[in-house]
Amino acid sequence: MGVRAKHVFRWDLDKTYLRTEFDSVRDLVNSAIEKASDKRAFPGAAALLRSLRHDADHRICIVSGSPSQMRAVLTAKLALDGIEFDEFVLKNNLHNLVRFRFRALRSQVPFKLAALLGSRAGIIGPAKETLFGDDSEADGVIYSLYGDILAGQVSGPQLRECLNAAEAYPDQIERTMALAEHLRGSGDAVQRILIHLEKRSPTESFHHFGQRLVPVYNYLQAALVMYQDDLIDCQQLLFVMQEMLDSEEYDLHSLANSMQDLMRRGRLSQDAAAQLSLDLRAASAGAATPERAEHIELISWTFAERVKELADTNPTTWPRENPELDYVGLVEAEYSRKRSDARR
Repeated sequence: MGVRAKHVFRWDLDKTYLRTEFDSVRDLVNSAIEKASDKRAFPGAAALLRSLRHDADHRICIVSGSPSQMRAVLTAKLALDGIEFDEFVLKNNLHNLVRFRFRALRSQVPFKLAALLGSRAGIIGPAKETLFGDDSEADGVIYSLYGDILAGQVSGPQLRECLNAAEAYPDQIERTMALAEHLRGSGDAVQRILIHLEKRSPTESFHHFGQRLVPVYNYLQAALVMYQDDLIDCQQLLFVMQEMLDSEEYDLHSLANSMQDLMRRGRLSQDAAAQLSLDLRAASAGAATPERAEHIELISWTFAERVKELADTNPTTWPRENPELDYVGLVEAEYSRKRSDARR
């Protein structure tokens, strides 16, 4: 039986929510033996994920390439962070190993695409979606492909060619094709894709994906996009800021610079910044203590100064329509890069 949701949020874990290293065998071993209390989330990520849960009609789905054998420790980590979720899909790498499916151990496109489509098949109605990933894997390609399949913009032959380019096994191809055929044309569901730049990839390398995909350097930027999309309010944005400030990795000026960077890139509009200024003033006026009011006023003033500095600049503009993408070429390029990295 399917479920109804107003909005679905899909999150990756490693390098998106969690600070995970898996670039070497030692990294993989360390990640596997870490206790839940040893694992660290990126500052602001937990606060944002908790904020997205404020609406009972929001659905939180986690789809990660981490092995399913780590479910217990990952679930414990999420519980420590106060994160509630509705669905948790991990890759069964033990199953892949015993079947000698070695390509499937590291290949993310066949696994994640099928997982996303399978999860969507259980949603009743036209729920919009926001997807969170990172730049260490092919999340930008996978999420965009998923959204365009739902929107009816990817044909069956195109999808099959993509899966072949991704070195998918025959049963993976047939399952994905069947799910896509069932869901194709069900609607323009993917509203936003957020890619956390864990590898500090240049933002320009994502321009070809269009305005739907937003690369972000930190979770204030992600939260500002969610605020602009009317998915969180000012108080919830303040919770994200506070978690980042408490981490001592950020100060108020670095947060204000992050907001300004988002505006320069045309990812946060002047209208949204103006509304945020009004909402921050209202939050200050309604603060529980004078100290809290002063703190929010300082945030408001510091952010307003950054906005003023952009008065004579022209931010990047983005067409409303999502561009047509050469998914076969994108997948081939991704796997060519992986093979080159493996040789090095």
